Amino acid sequence: MDLHYDTLEQLLEAARVEDSTLSSLVLQQQAKEMECSPQSVFERMEHQYDVMTQAVHKGLEPGVISNSGLTGGDANRLAASISGNTHICGDLFTGALARAMAVAEINAAMGCIVAAPTAGSCGILPAAVITMQLEKGISKKDCVMSLFTASAVGMVIAKNACLSGAQGGCQAECGSAGAMAAAAIVELAGGTPDMIGHAVAIAIKNTLGLVCDPVAGLVEIPCIKRNASGVANAFVAAELALAGIKSAIPADETISAMKNVGDGMPSSLKETGEGGLAGTPTGQRIYRQLFGIDCDKE
Repeated sequence: MDLHYDTLEQLLEAARVEDSTLSSLVLQQQAKEMECSPQSVFERMEHQYDVMTQAVHKGLEPGVISNSGLTGGDANRLAASISGNTHICGDLFTGALARAMAVAEINAAMGCIVAAPTAGSCGILPAAVITMQLEKGISKKDCVMSLFTASAVGMVIAKNACLSGAQGGCQAECGSAGAMAAAAIVELAGGTPDMIGHAVAIAIKNTLGLVCDPVAGLVEIPCIKRNASGVANAFVAAELALAGIKSAIPADETISAMKNVGDGMPSSLKETGEGGLAGTPTGQRIYRQLFGIDCDKE
């Protein structure tokens, strides 16, 4: 069956008809399109997963600091709360938050990460899938396969809305990543295609209107903590969908709504570093200090 990424419902219907996981269908389609074997395509995705895993491990180590000096070390602090049993949300949830921040902190420290789908939202999908492997005992093979499902969701969003904060705000970055991660989690938990659709819809609804307002124009504040929020959103959406809770608004319509909201956002809230948190007194002070701007001479 030929797959097209015009709508998510088309992909989910194909999975229903074929009685197959979405990831298997996407893998076969990608192999056909790239004129190579499914194993070759899988190995390419496995390499991406390995890079994600390495970023998590490095980001959780002590001593991580960004080039600007603004961020670093928070993933390690959060992981320490787990080992010290001072966390309140359980190992899976808190571990996912720590892993999401770890990847984002490695990104800020100029380390090697996978844009999933963007550098600003790089920690959400890796944290979700790696947490399922570590906390739920899911096999590495299944985790790698789930990235094909996540990628399919991302391609639909890219075709019908956008993935760029500069175009659609952070809803297009962390919102899309959360939707992709939610789809992967549902598949890894044995959910149905319908559950994947509802999880995607819930994840997107939860982040509609989220602005992109990087302080000093850097992908650090508030981006790193939004990666933690993004993976939390993914697990919330997946948990609800797996329990049989449905979204009243279909996934494809939530994607269209995200585009409309993004189109209506002022440019100050789309990665320009002018509005939102970037425009606060503290945000402006950080900007001036970082770039050596003498406010008395402005």
